[in-house]
Amino acid sequence: MKTSFDYITENYKRIFDAVGEAKAKYRSPDDRVDIMAVTKTVAPEAVNHAISCGIKLLGENRVQEYESKKGFYDSSAKVHFIGNLQTNKVKYIIEDMELIQSVDSLKLAAEIDRQAKRFNKIQDILIEVNIGGEASKGGIEPERLEELLYDVSQYENISVKGLMTIPPPGGDEKFLCRMQQIYLDISSKKMDNISMDILSMGMSGDYAKAIRYGSNLVRIGTALFGARVYN
Repeated sequence: MKTSFDYITENYKRIFDAVGEAKAKYRSPDDRVDIMAVTKTVAPEAVNHAISCGIKLLGENRVQEYESKKGFYDSSAKVHFIGNLQTNKVKYIIEDMELIQSVDSLKLAAEIDRQAKRFNKIQDILIEVNIGGEASKGGIEPERLEELLYDVSQYENISVKGLMTIPPPGGDEKFLCRMQQIYLDISSKKMDNISMDILSMGMSGDYAKAIRYGSNLVRIGTALFGARVYN
């Protein structure tokens, strides 16, 4: 008998299999690729069903929405913040987030460091890179990335764990390829307090391609939960 969330089960199986196929085709057998459920506008009941299917990471885009839903989430899943984060909102999420993926300025990093000190916490972050140079998106320009990494590395309550990007729509693999090259270049420099453990790249429409180009964390919303109306 089908339940109201059976479509999530079926979608998760399809995504899980596709990730496995991409890994088998493009990556080493021991490579790990994590699947994140992007929960923007998704009801907690649907999110919890995804967790029951095997999802272990949730991606939150909006501080206010997260605050309204977090008490209903299955606590076995870890939460990352992946959306645009204003400095005055950092204090509301700093205690809960395992990772903040969308750090793209020294000002934001400074506030994260300041708030993390309040909780005696080392906050893991990713630096977001605007790989397509799109004015409508956040992220540091690739040419300024190394300078920002150096400056952020000076903070005692922040630990940089890698990079995140949202390539331009359209499926042009040159952006994924360039991001992989940037990630490998930064990795080779072995900068103090900078570790390149995570390359967060790939969403519902391009996650298999992103895995080909080194992504080890894909962020899936529509392909898992179906099309949603954003406001």
